[in-house]
Amino acid sequence: MSFALGVVLFALGIGISIALHEAGHMWSAKAFGMKVRRYYIGFGPKVFSFRRGETEYGLKWIPAGGFCDIAGMTALDPVTTEEAPRAFFKKATWKRVVVLSAGSGMHFLIGIVLLYLLAIASGLPADNTAALAGRTGCVPATQDPITLAPSPCDPNSISPAQRAGIKPGDKILSVAGTPTPTWSDTVNAIRGHAGPTTFVLERDGHQVDVSVDIATVQRTPVLAQPGHANPLESVGAIGLAQLTTVQYNPVSAVPATFLFTGEMFRATGQGLIMFPEKVPAVLKAIGGAPPDLNRPVSVVGASIIGGDAAEAGQWAFFLLLLAALNFFVGVFNLVPLLPLDGGHIAVNLYERLRDSVRQRLGKAKMPPVDYTRLLPVTYAFILVLGAISLLTITADIVNPIRFPQ
Repeated sequence: MSFALGVVLFALGIGISIALHEAGHMWSAKAFGMKVRRYYIGFGPKVFSFRRGETEYGLKWIPAGGFCDIAGMTALDPVTTEEAPRAFFKKATWKRVVVLSAGSGMHFLIGIVLLYLLAIASGLPADNTAALAGRTGCVPATQDPITLAPSPCDPNSISPAQRAGIKPGDKILSVAGTPTPTWSDTVNAIRGHAGPTTFVLERDGHQVDVSVDIATVQRTPVLAQPGHANPLESVGAIGLAQLTTVQYNPVSAVPATFLFTGEMFRATGQGLIMFPEKVPAVLKAIGGAPPDLNRPVSVVGASIIGGDAAEAGQWAFFLLLLAALNFFVGVFNLVPLLPLDGGHIAVNLYERLRDSVRQRLGKAKMPPVDYTRLLPVTYAFILVLGAISLLTITADIVNPIRFPQ
């Protein structure tokens, strides 16, 4: 039941994002005096519609997008004599670019708001490479060499990290004089020592030296694989986990949100660049190969993962996934290819640059770009995008990526 609820809520979140995307176009167009004829969510047969002022609002049966019909969006769009003064193409280039960018802008705003709420409610993911101290706990004396599961220990015992006063959020700068810029460096340094050892921490902007009595325990090698007879070796341990999330107050959440937004933009850009080389993983998934967590997923796959997260009670991950999807859609929509908004932006900027050059040369402006000449490239892109979308949806149905329970 909770899985189905999670799927429905995630799909609803996607639907609201689409509605706000189109609303961004509509609101900005109206603000600049353009005529908005229709604002619809969905495609196909009409469910219902109503008119308010000069705009018709409605809902259609197929929840796969939406559209905002602005008079004169391209030279191919006929306008009436009454609409002509308020046509899209009559407005300044910068206004047209703002209207075309407003859809992606709404996705970015949704993502930022979700991250801000997440930062206050449960925290944002911490840097997964930084040497940041998280929770402390007991230190198991040994470990199962095959399953890699730690042996039972007294959860009420005081670990070396607790005894030394290491606190969540402390940054470990060095262990026994060895710099530890990353968490893996910290783990390797601790494993190589025993007994009283000096740790240099950064806490609230100040350096703090603490002595930690490192325990000697039996552990498998760092790169041990479950299911094998891994050897055990004597190493050091202090009962300290890596910090996974950082929680903020309403004020400190503001800069943290924008910093994390930058990280998500960077990851989204890398994902788009690497997208073509990830397509074979989709074909392998359709063929029944083990799930590749890095392969592209459709909104169907994202909704399934969202449902799994809801069932596991991982609502923070649910919101983070919804934010990531909004950032991806927003960035992807700005790719300079038709029929995406980025393609329309590129055409409008080209027209402005072309006419500016001609004006400097004393020549007259040229007519608007003939979109019919761009149709072959547009159709080719739609065909490729449609094929990839169909493949990812198929993979997400027959062999979906599941959130670990």
